[in-house]
Amino acid sequence: MTESTMASREMSSHPLVLLSYRLKAFVEFFGQRAAYLIVPLVLVTMWDVFSRKMVWMQIWLVENISIWFRSTMLQEMEWHLHTALFALVLGYGFTRNRHVRVDLVRMHMQTKMQATVEFIGTTFFMIPYTIVVLYFCYVFTYDSFLTNEISPSLVGMSHRWIIKSILAVGLIIALASGLAVWLQTIMVMFGPKEMRFELMTLEWPEEMGGGVEGYKRMVLEDQETDMKKIGKAGKG
Repeated sequence: MTESTMASREMSSHPLVLLSYRLKAFVEFFGQRAAYLIVPLVLVTMWDVFSRKMVWMQIWLVENISIWFRSTMLQEMEWHLHTALFALVLGYGFTRNRHVRVDLVRMHMQTKMQATVEFIGTTFFMIPYTIVVLYFCYVFTYDSFLTNEISPSLVGMSHRWIIKSILAVGLIIALASGLAVWLQTIMVMFGPKEMRFELMTLEWPEEMGGGVEGYKRMVLEDQETDMKKIGKAGKG
């Protein structure tokens, strides 16, 4: 599907479809940026492992530079970065159809039946569950803020409500991704048969079989041809 084709389809799309695109754009704004949290996560983890082998250096850094070089602080920072990374890209993975599926039945269905399964899943499971968890996360975070919760460790991090707030933000993003997919399934199930737009977790009948769980299907012969071209280019 070319970009010009998609542009014309988006301009002629139903308002619900355009709303789903806006929700997807909201989700991807956070997801694409949060993905870079993997860089500080890796760096902090590497430094923590390295400094444990150089205890004298760690002691010197704690005493002369900052308490943030303590192993406990570094480990908690790893947990916090991992939590933020997971929470903020959760919705992004759903709109991009990169989440884990056990798809033994659904993968053999036609588009409308797949949309029905997706509609039931988002309506009765994902969206309600996310709302319930979001409510308890709000209570969780608010209590943490009121009590000025700190780490159970005497040498750990303070202001626990900050990371809990990020978890709440991640749930809001995940809810937006669920609503985006939910709107699209409604349009596939009840919209005009000739309507076409870019799908997130489904495939149109004429495009089915071209991908596996959101990934473009690789043809072995094409891959072998590409490898031969690369090999010839290397020799030249």
